[in-house]
Amino acid sequence: MWPLYAAGFTTAFGAHGIAANLGGFSEDAVTSLLVLGGLLALYDGAEVLLKPVFGTLADRIGGKPVLLGGLLAFAAASALYAAADSPGWLWAARLGQGAAASAFSPSASALVARLNPAAKHGRAFGSYGFYKSIGYTLGPLLGGVLVWAGGLRLLFVVMAVCGAAVALWAALAVPSVPPLPRRRQTVADLARRLADRSFLAPTAALAAATAALSVGVGFLPVSGAAAGLGTVATGAAVSVLAATAAFVQPKAGRALDAGRLTTRTGLLTGLAVTGAGLAAAMLPGLAGILLAAALIGSGTGLITPLGFAALAASTPEERLGQTMGSAELGRELGDAGGPLLVAGVATLSTLTYGYGALALLIAAAPVLALGPARRRAPVSDPGGPA
Repeated sequence: MWPLYAAGFTTAFGAHGIAANLGGFSEDAVTSLLVLGGLLALYDGAEVLLKPVFGTLADRIGGKPVLLGGLLAFAAASALYAAADSPGWLWAARLGQGAAASAFSPSASALVARLNPAAKHGRAFGSYGFYKSIGYTLGPLLGGVLVWAGGLRLLFVVMAVCGAAVALWAALAVPSVPPLPRRRQTVADLARRLADRSFLAPTAALAAATAALSVGVGFLPVSGAAAGLGTVATGAAVSVLAATAAFVQPKAGRALDAGRLTTRTGLLTGLAVTGAGLAAAMLPGLAGILLAAALIGSGTGLITPLGFAALAASTPEERLGQTMGSAELGRELGDAGGPLLVAGVATLSTLTYGYGALALLIAAAPVLALGPARRRAPVSDPGGPA
């Protein structure tokens, strides 16, 4: 399991470590806010398009080959800019990193589910989420130190070494998990399975959590600056958010496995706490920012392992990669949609109303999907043998 945790750390560290330092330390490549936005969107755009594709490929040929291929491609894309060091190659490197992460991220999630019995899925996904959160937390900080010490090229060198080292570790330590026999699936079958509440409810909760997390990381510093707080105070608030999420996830997973927490109760509680965190962000001053960070971190930390465990429990094992890739797509849409919603409302009114709008959305839409208590059996794949 440790190489899978390292893969989760790598994708989080690579995404946030580079993104947080593009604007301030690459004046030759980032010449305007539009260029910066394009470079940031390139990585996420590749993930939105390719994660379901690579998840399906992992089901077809096995998770380990896709995991190793993605990690090696991530290392190669990082080495590309480290060697070339030109603005044009930076675009190619970010696109390559996003495409590579699209391969090894859902593969790692599927392998976490395949390599652990259902009774331990909560603990496994809690630990996996913990190390991803550590990557999100340390990425901007360590990335800034590396860029300060040796420029953006040094950060890309470290990313290349990290991807290659984790690939080697995974090749040696992760057992080969052969693909399971699959029944033929039509597009209509896939649409029915992804439209089932057993998929939509946890995916909606995961998207909501990711939206709140992205908004917290991006906009709480803005609120702090408006309140006259310095960069140290606002940076500490963001660190509280990420550290709280990392702390809560393993505990939530263990509680689920021990039967002290059900998926439905946990997700509803997580959404309520996350919404309360966004409401707290509407309060002025440092107290509101710190309370918002703690609540958003707690809510998202509760939702993440439970959401993935619920997806694993309701999905046929031979379709785990496809489901995890599709769920990751939902998270990416939340990652992009949350900040866009808050920014749009803030443009028309104030940032306070932007927080409120997302809080209301998180409190309403996913709760409607999760609210009814009736159970539905997982949708099986009809049809003859492939």
